Amino acid sequence: DPDATFMRMKEDHMKNGQLKPAYNLQLSTERNFITNYSIHQRAGDTATYKEHLESYNRKYGHYPHQAIADAGYGSLENYEFLDTNHIESYVKYNYFHKEQSRKFKNDISRVENLYYNASQDFYICPMGQKMLPIEHKKGKSDLGYPYDLTIYQAINCSRCPLNGACHKQKGNRKIEVNRKLIEYKRKSRENLTSDKGRELRGRRCSEVE
Repeated sequence: DPDATFMRMKEDHMKNGQLKPAYNLQLSTERNFITNYSIHQRAGDTATYKEHLESYNRKYGHYPHQAIADAGYGSLENYEFLDTNHIESYVKYNYFHKEQSRKFKNDISRVENLYYNASQDFYICPMGQKMLPIEHKKGKSDLGYPYDLTIYQAINCSRCPLNGACHKQKGNRKIEVNRKLIEYKRKSRENLTSDKGRELRGRRCSEVE
């Protein structure tokens, strides 16, 4: 099949990481009924999401009101697509479950655990020092999707008792932040942890999986 793509299969009976020609099938369900399917020549799920939802729109003349998906689909590009098309997001991101653990919440090296002052645009480091924006730059995802980054830097990390635990950089700590992605994740987190979100997550596991 010249249109198939080599993919690493879950059914690896030889236990040697075989690649086999295959397609990536995406499926949507609603209360045990299949509402849409799409076939892709890409192994990863992330890049299939927009195309899958667009095919849903072509079939029914509208997008779904809500989207529930696992962390394989949680990217800035997909979150922006959901937002643009007014689809309520219940899409996980890569550390959704991990961030609920005590170990994650106590990790002072994580940007997610730093306090952010939105009105004055600065972070507070674990020792209470301001981290101010020093640079804005452009980035691209692995799939080529552009995004904006802001670099924040602490004023003075010398002789800080948390040096080494807080960061392992030379000089004052710097963090790269994608504010738009953080906000999308916050909205998804609120939806996913709501009563409705927990119900939808349970249904997704029992239906699609």
